[in-house]
Amino acid sequence: MNASALNLLEIRDVRGGYAEVDILNGIDLALTPGEILTVAGTNGAGKSTLAKAVVGLLPRVSGEIRFEGVVINAVPTEKRAALGIGYVPQVANIFPSLSVQENLEVVVGVTNARARMAELFDVFPALAERRRTRAGAMSGGERQQLAYARALMTRPRLVVLDEPTAALSPMLVAETFKRIEALPAMGASVLLIEQRARQALAISHRGAILDGGKVALEGPASTLLADERAAALYLGQAH
Repeated sequence: MNASALNLLEIRDVRGGYAEVDILNGIDLALTPGEILTVAGTNGAGKSTLAKAVVGLLPRVSGEIRFEGVVINAVPTEKRAALGIGYVPQVANIFPSLSVQENLEVVVGVTNARARMAELFDVFPALAERRRTRAGAMSGGERQQLAYARALMTRPRLVVLDEPTAALSPMLVAETFKRIEALPAMGASVLLIEQRARQALAISHRGAILDGGKVALEGPASTLLADERAAALYLGQAH
């Protein structure tokens, strides 16, 4: 069997950016079903730009992005969602003026939306208790749970998370990583863009470290955590 047939997501020599400026300079990565892949790196390395390329929000992309073996470069963002790609951006990931339930109801393309909502309320009981609450009035942690629930409404096979722990308290950071670690059991592989590289790698199967829009290091998460070069250049000190 062709090794590529085993991959859920393949990124082949992907380049691109905004206007005439390339942020990505030849990215090659693959993600298998049931896997959590952390993409780390310093500010400006291209992490969030890569996430936007995968979900169709980067205005200029070359190379190939394949999802379940199909090239999706020309597929619009909303159709990528319908194919099975969920996305939780760092900001603007909920509708603050809508209630929790309304945030989930407006997700398009959901079969048996009520039943799916009930399943997610079992997973996120805090949301069930506040289903009539306006999302903008909730805590940061609750809003983050709502963003995950929105992304999971369509039962995606891939969830792209862009800096999910940004601006969260240490307690909420730990809780967030636990929720991310549980996503494969819910049928979703995870492409995790994260500044907190050590904590992210600790819950991941594999990792990739970007530098200057290229993959500087890649391998099993445990190997990267033990790599002195990676630690010195990209991961920061262990706590």
